[in-house]
Amino acid sequence: MITQVRPASLSAWLHSVSDAQPVVLDVREPWELQTASVRPTDFRLISIPMNEIPARLAELDPATPVACLCHHGARSLRVAAFLAENGFENVVNIAGGIHAWSVERDPEVPVY
Repeated sequence: MITQVRPASLSAWLHSVSDAQPVVLDVREPWELQTASVRPTDFRLISIPMNEIPARLAELDPATPVACLCHHGARSLRVAAFLAENGFENVVNIAGGIHAWSVERDPEVPVY
């Protein structure tokens, strides 16, 4: 089972993981990134559309903590499960996606 982390609680999760800088993996499509994107603060942001994850898996480090992000949380949950099945040790899903991010964490991120 994949752990769900609300955007409001993400900072606590980021600080609870290892010394490696965690990654927020945004799995939305390029047009979605142009519409609304997060600003990396205490994490590294990587954007790979969901359908490209299998082919680009080598770009991610299985030992680095990963929080998956999409629009509402469904695609990112599927990616998080895929990562966990492929040896990633510390993976969570950002519940509510970028929509919840805008509401709970950064109101400057547009809602779409």
